[in-house]
Amino acid sequence: MDTTDSVPTEAGTVVVGAGIVGCNLAYQLTALGRDDVVVVDQGPMPTTGGSSTHAPGIMFQTAEDKILTKFADYSRQLYSDLEGADGQQAYKEVGGIEVARTEERMDFLQRRVENATAWGIDDPQLLSPAEVVEHLPLVDEEQILGGYYSPTDGQASGVVACDALARAAMDRGATFVPHTRTEDVVVEDGSVVAVETEHGRIDCDEVVVATNIWARQLGERLGVHLPVAPVEHQYTMTEPLEELSANAADVTDHPLFEQYENVSGEKATRLLASPDRPILRDQDNAMYFRTHGDAYGIGSYNHEPVVPDPRELGGNDPDGNQASVHDFTEHHLETATHPDRPDKAPRQASDELIPATAGKDLEHRYNGMFAESPNGLPVMGPVQGYDGLWTAAAIWITHAGGAGKALAEWMVNGTPSLPDGPIDLGHADVNRFDAHEGSWDFTRDIGGEEYRIVYNIVHPKWVWEGKQRDIRRTPMYHSHVAAGGEMWAEAGWEAPQWFESNADLVEEYGERIPDREGWEATYWSPIEGAEALHVREKVGLHDMTPFNKMEVVGEGAGAFVQRLCTNDVDLDVGGVRYTLMCNEAGGVRADITVTRTGEERYLLLTTGREVGNNHVAWVREHAPEGVHVNDVTSSLAAMVCTGPEARNVLSAVTDVDLSDDAFPFFTSQQFFVRNVPVTALRVSYAGELGWEFYTPSEYGETLWEHLVEAGEEYDLRPYGNGALNALRIEKGFRLWGADLDTEQTPYEAGLGWAVDMDTDFIGKEALEGGAEDLRQKVACLTLDDEEAVVMADRPVLKDGEAIGYVHSAEYGYTVGACVAYTYLPPEYAEPGTEVEVLYEGERYAATVREEPLV
Repeated sequence: MDTTDSVPTEAGTVVVGAGIVGCNLAYQLTALGRDDVVVVDQGPMPTTGGSSTHAPGIMFQTAEDKILTKFADYSRQLYSDLEGADGQQAYKEVGGIEVARTEERMDFLQRRVENATAWGIDDPQLLSPAEVVEHLPLVDEEQILGGYYSPTDGQASGVVACDALARAAMDRGATFVPHTRTEDVVVEDGSVVAVETEHGRIDCDEVVVATNIWARQLGERLGVHLPVAPVEHQYTMTEPLEELSANAADVTDHPLFEQYENVSGEKATRLLASPDRPILRDQDNAMYFRTHGDAYGIGSYNHEPVVPDPRELGGNDPDGNQASVHDFTEHHLETATHPDRPDKAPRQASDELIPATAGKDLEHRYNGMFAESPNGLPVMGPVQGYDGLWTAAAIWITHAGGAGKALAEWMVNGTPSLPDGPIDLGHADVNRFDAHEGSWDFTRDIGGEEYRIVYNIVHPKWVWEGKQRDIRRTPMYHSHVAAGGEMWAEAGWEAPQWFESNADLVEEYGERIPDREGWEATYWSPIEGAEALHVREKVGLHDMTPFNKMEVVGEGAGAFVQRLCTNDVDLDVGGVRYTLMCNEAGGVRADITVTRTGEERYLLLTTGREVGNNHVAWVREHAPEGVHVNDVTSSLAAMVCTGPEARNVLSAVTDVDLSDDAFPFFTSQQFFVRNVPVTALRVSYAGELGWEFYTPSEYGETLWEHLVEAGEEYDLRPYGNGALNALRIEKGFRLWGADLDTEQTPYEAGLGWAVDMDTDFIGKEALEGGAEDLRQKVACLTLDDEEAVVMADRPVLKDGEAIGYVHSAEYGYTVGACVAYTYLPPEYAEPGTEVEVLYEGERYAATVREEPLV
């Protein structure tokens, strides 16, 4: 690799970190025309000493998260096109097999097939034990029940890929500077202006922190608390096995061997040897395997979490030892220390699955580090408040190609995308985090928890238990607990999913609530259905405090809000309007409710959960001088009283005229509910007669109590998020981050009515003529079997071929069928079209319907 020892004095973009992420990003930026990219790293190149150097490079593409699967699929294609320093393809497409030791895991592998089909992975297959052994003859057939096979999975050496990517980037003008530690990022007036390295300053316009396990330290110097935790896992390589003797390989003549050996020592002779058969995962025992010539490599996550303090990581030592490698901990291999797997030590599990390894010496053993984030997804994108500061952390070799492509597109063209179209990164956005997530206590504990569950069977609705709970409580928290609220954590908020106090409603509505069993019954209660029906027929009260709330204030606030919004928001004071915010490519950046509360004062209400903070960051990023964007999520308690009896309940606690004439739909008023000041909006996400109330947080509990007391006469009940999701989906209300995001335009999402092309807004140019010739179109499905329920992320089929996937689904208790939202080719999105949903191995007939259903 033709690197330089001299530090350039200026650059357009400085990438800090020349591991697999930094090299991918430099490759993509230069491919998009950037020729002033400088990449600096504290270690040698391409063997920097980070996880890219020690990782075995196995690439299983299929994940429950679409982002990770799409990133991996692109990475595979990219690495397949790269030529290593030895003239060979950088990617080894040997296939990948995940085996099951339990029936629960076999069910999980069926979901693997369905996720792969939904996300577009080639030819996913379920295998019998005998078929697994045909591919992997050293596996003991008696130990397994079957396997999942992805023929295009494989292996990519991080060092080989980094070298190939960097050479291509340098050919296009990039500069790589090894042995250079970055000491600080210089910011003036909120903008990046330079990087300070140990060997000099580089003036620049933007910086990308691509240091993975070191990302937190650099961020702390700027007051950016990135919740990225280094975690350790074990990797070992056996002595030569007689059964693999035909695969012995001498890699000492590889062009990169000497550099690799200088950093990794003797284990370089194994790490550079390619696998000759499918890579393997035994997730029931949190282990993975690949061959290295005539040896087997054994990776283990099957031990208690080990989370080093990032302040103590340092760099490579003078003897060439890698900074991302710690000494091997023997007891973690020979003893069962994983909290969820207490009955079998990793070595025992490995030897049972591959008996050829039993009793063999493990010649190379180490604890390697990688980075974890609170939701297991990357931490990437522009950091709010710092013009020109970008992050790209918590990214594995498997996903680095796709992440690098998406981030480069974001930096150069304004929006993240892959070759097949835009990709929404809301759940991977660096700005998604709440303040508490930046603490080391939280980062450490949740990083450890993410490590613990990395190979577990995790339900989509699963929430943390024990560690790092009860962090954020709405003012009504104690009322919820007293009512038997089933509390789930969302962005740190403790939010009720249902209330045990409503268990009596199940008897009243039970005939309209189908029983569930299996995966869809996990983390579900029939009380959710009873609460939803009660709201439709009587009245309910819901805590909306965790929804994100912004106040936009100042001279020019009206013009600014209009610039953000697709709809005409030239409102009278007290006016309310539903609208969208789009990005520059016309993708839906958020859907919001705008209320004009004063001459130059607006209240913007948007999705909560982890993606809501992204919307706050977006609004702040675009705010002009003189306009202030205040996040009032925590300072305002929020709740909605909704249902046919809502007007009667509220009339008992206020003397305001609540009639349709005096208080029309989509208007707001400020008044008192008894002694509590409120801003009331005549809207309801449940789709019934209702009012949302906003009040300073200290009044929230009192307001809740006033409404509960007034509602006793009308059988008002609190209801949780489970019921709300069922209510909103059968009304056709979108949920941003689930069935609406930047991968859809307003017209594709069926929300063209919220676009006024006579106004000027971000993304307008991209939407010109966008109502015709749609790439995809939203479709509302109902299952033909009125008792059946499916979940999201499963393929939608037509004549046996996947034409889309389920974005969100829930049973519609009012319509008496499971409702699913998807996006289909326009010719299949017409009402009456018959399709199928593949779910848990069964095909469920479904029909496209006119929306809304209620």
